[in-house]
Amino acid sequence: MAKLVECVPNFSEGRRPEVLDEICKAITSIDGVILLDKEMDPDHNRAVVTFVCHPSLAVDAAFEGYKKAAELIDMTTHQGEHPRMGACDVCPFIPLSEMTIEDAVELANKLGQKVGDELSIPVYLYEDAATTPKRRNLAKVRTGEYEGIRDSIETDKSRKPDYGPAKMNLKAGSTAIGVRFPLVAFNVYLGTNDKKIADKIADAVRSLRGGYRFVKALGFEIKERNQVQISMNLVNYTKTPIFRVFETIKSEAARYGVPVTSSEIIGLVPNDAMLAVSDFYLRLENFSKEQILEEKLQSAGGASTVEETFYDEVASSSPAPGGGSVSASVGALSAALAAMVARLTFSKKQYASVKDDMASVRDASDKLRAELEVLVETDKEAFNSVMDAFALPKGSDEDIAVRDKAIEEANKVAATVPFTVMEKCLEALKETLIVAEKGNENSITDAGVAGLVGLAGVEGADYNVRINLTSINDKAFVDDLRSKAEKVKAEAREIAERIRKQVESKL
Repeated sequence: MAKLVECVPNFSEGRRPEVLDEICKAITSIDGVILLDKEMDPDHNRAVVTFVCHPSLAVDAAFEGYKKAAELIDMTTHQGEHPRMGACDVCPFIPLSEMTIEDAVELANKLGQKVGDELSIPVYLYEDAATTPKRRNLAKVRTGEYEGIRDSIETDKSRKPDYGPAKMNLKAGSTAIGVRFPLVAFNVYLGTNDKKIADKIADAVRSLRGGYRFVKALGFEIKERNQVQISMNLVNYTKTPIFRVFETIKSEAARYGVPVTSSEIIGLVPNDAMLAVSDFYLRLENFSKEQILEEKLQSAGGASTVEETFYDEVASSSPAPGGGSVSASVGALSAALAAMVARLTFSKKQYASVKDDMASVRDASDKLRAELEVLVETDKEAFNSVMDAFALPKGSDEDIAVRDKAIEEANKVAATVPFTVMEKCLEALKETLIVAEKGNENSITDAGVAGLVGLAGVEGADYNVRINLTSINDKAFVDDLRSKAEKVKAEAREIAERIRKQVESKL
């Protein structure tokens, strides 16, 4: 499975859908980012957004969300039931696959520095990213909320942020960025409007009042429903499962003669958390996770047996994906190998003098790899757009004019996409040259292969640029793109030769 990180920024806006839409648009403006979920709560005046992507894209995507939230949300006028300290209140990273906690902490620090430096927002690191034990607990970081932090940050040394100025950004507030285990945001509604009862039941289950260790809970009055709610974060559902908390709330509510009317999960929930609930309430005998069809397919390699692989698609009779997508794919492999050599160098004492260089190569190559992976699909889509343009009607002179224009524009895109692949492959070659010259010599052949496939990506994409230019009538466009492609190709060949010489000298 590919590297994947989940990010769940919470924004202090639950009443203006158009604002949340703009924030989500900003986040997904980074190619390769997938928006999984967005939810708003008008009473809490809060929104929860969930997106996933390759780790190399996560910081840029989250930052775009921060920037747009700082532009559209004014904390000086914000009011809501939920505790809050900033426009983007919290932003946790959750490692999903092929990632360690340490990798995610690295992302938290990069985002914290970027938000602090470029947006002048005070940043506090929490949970697994915390720089001090006192800041692991988000509730303690957020003590006093926006107003309390605003009034004390400049005079209270304990309020000094990890990144950014020790001064409140009055409009955008402050923020907490962290790394955590997947939590379950779980709310339970009671058949009463008496908030005192909600507070007492919340105290019965929350960790800080002697309840369950992995439960954070508060009572809220939901005026529009004329009810109260127990709002919870279950920070480790494996150790305190949903059903246990729910049954406790039911029992406590019964003491006050109050029914539980409903419950809700905010955002996404891990499959295992819901399986535990179904197992408990159905009282299943000898039940195992492997009895779930989708789980069985996955454990049996269902992804490779049920879904067509990229190689199957290339080998099929369909003309797309074709050479352009394959060029992007080998370019991604070039970047991946450069990143691998950088990582194999980064932690070695004998290469301490080039540690910063290797960190730069690692980060740049990870980003290039993700961008080239996206271009694999983009090239396929560009070809299909050309075919769609050819399929337009041509029954009248007007139809023919519209069709001809659409074909011309589609061909321009189809030529531009592989040129972008050329540029990205060239950048991958530049990063490869650095690891060939300075990287771990035990991995020199990996750098060599990165050079070979990086050049193949450039040369292959150039074929696709040239073939698409033959179908374009705009001479200025054709001449300009052909000239640019020739320059990229010449530079790529020169760098690839330098890489080859480095490899040969060290074998």
